[in-house]
Amino acid sequence: MTTTNLYKLQVVQNTLARVVCQAPRSVSATELRRQRHWLPIRQQITYKIAVITYKTRTTGTPAYLSHLIRDYQAERTLRSADKLLFSVPRMALSLSAKAFSVSAPTVWNSLSHNCRSAELFSTFKRNLKTKLFDTVYSDCKHSA
Repeated sequence: MTTTNLYKLQVVQNTLARVVCQAPRSVSATELRRQRHWLPIRQQITYKIAVITYKTRTTGTPAYLSHLIRDYQAERTLRSADKLLFSVPRMALSLSAKAFSVSAPTVWNSLSHNCRSAELFSTFKRNLKTKLFDTVYSDCKHSA
C-alpha cells in the first residue's frame, strides 16, 4: 500500500476515534486511539500479516500461502537455528517486497522469540498486540 493511501486511512481512523469518543477536533487522535486500545493502520496491517503467518505456520493452511513461506535454513549450525525464523527471499523491485512471500517473513522475523514461540493462538495474539501497542504508544504520556 502506498504511503498516501495509508495516510488517508489513518485520517479516517482518527476521525472515527473522535466521533466514537465525541471529542472535538482539537483533541489528540493518538491519545483517543491509545485510550480505546486501537492500533494505527500501519500496525493493524502488521498485526493481520502476523496473524495470517502464525495460522499458516501452525496449521499449514491455506496451502496457497504455506508454499510461500520457508523456514530459515542456515548453511551451518548457528544459534539462530532454534529461533523459528523464516527465510526472506531477495527481491530486485521494491514493489515485490509487498508480496506475502516477502512481507510475511519480514514481519514474522521482527517479532520477539516469545511471541513467535507461543503455542496458543490467543497467547500469540495477546503478545503481538501488546508488542505493537507498546511500540506505538511508548512515548505517549499515560494519564490516569
